Amino acid sequence: MLRCPVVPLLVLFAVVGCASPAEPSPPDSATSQSVRLETATGVLHGTLLVPGGPGAHPVALIIAGSGPTDRNGNSPLLPGANNSLKLLAEGLAEHGVASLRYDKRGVARSASAGPEEAEMRFDTFVEDAAAWLRQLKADPRFSSVTVAGHSEGSLIGMLAAPQARADAFVSIAGIARRASDVLRDQLRPQLPPDLWQESERILGELEAGRTTDSVPAALFALYRPSVQPYLISWFRHVPIEEIVRLEVPVLIAQGTTDIQVTVAEAEALKQARADAELLIIEGMNHVLKTVSPDLAAQHASYSDPGLPVAPVLVERTAQLARSTQRLP
Repeated sequence: MLRCPVVPLLVLFAVVGCASPAEPSPPDSATSQSVRLETATGVLHGTLLVPGGPGAHPVALIIAGSGPTDRNGNSPLLPGANNSLKLLAEGLAEHGVASLRYDKRGVARSASAGPEEAEMRFDTFVEDAAAWLRQLKADPRFSSVTVAGHSEGSLIGMLAAPQARADAFVSIAGIARRASDVLRDQLRPQLPPDLWQESERILGELEAGRTTDSVPAALFALYRPSVQPYLISWFRHVPIEEIVRLEVPVLIAQGTTDIQVTVAEAEALKQARADAELLIIEGMNHVLKTVSPDLAAQHASYSDPGLPVAPVLVERTAQLARSTQRLP
């Protein structure tokens, strides 16, 4: 099993496997069921939430962000739970949209399907998402399939959507630039000059597709040799180049108080994809809650399941999903 590294809050990646909090109960009006995706190297586990009412429903595949973030949006690296993705799923159900959220390979209930860290690749997550999409598309209960990817899940979904011929795509707090460039912005104010130069050297090697054994102890959690192949596979993909390849309606959603991803990233995605809808949500942070920019309030929100997700995010995602329904 993969271990859980300790990483700074703002760093967007980690490849890990950890336990998940207990599965919360679904809203009264929806039916929740555990679902499985059989793969050649293990079983992935998820939760399907289907609203009440007759007829086929549109469905959204919700893809979690980086690291050990589980299907509900929670991470064992942080105390408590915020339940952001669970709350998003419940909100969609209240708007007549089904959803499937899942534990990524190597995470929570899907931990046993994860390879050793050195064998993990970003494209494996993409292949898994595409397989979930195909499973949903084959289910007669659903009239269309929308991809909703959060943070790192935005790029995963962006790549998986065309593979499985999804009907729409929603980027939630997704980055526009190469992940290594975002990592640079996050690390520069935190590192002294000597470590910054070492980080730049390592990033340059990884961007060129080469691993390096020379990693300072202070940077080992970020650039340990076993995670470098994953980073190389991730850094190959540039979101602003991938979003233009989508041939479906696109919604780009971003909050103004997100301390991990800035509004500028969403605006760059919009610039690359002119026909996309850009939804800037005042006061929404990275875990989809309405929170002030104050760091104490931000950190508290990452562990507060009582804060609702921003209603407009739910409404506009549901609206897009319903607009793409296929006629019977």
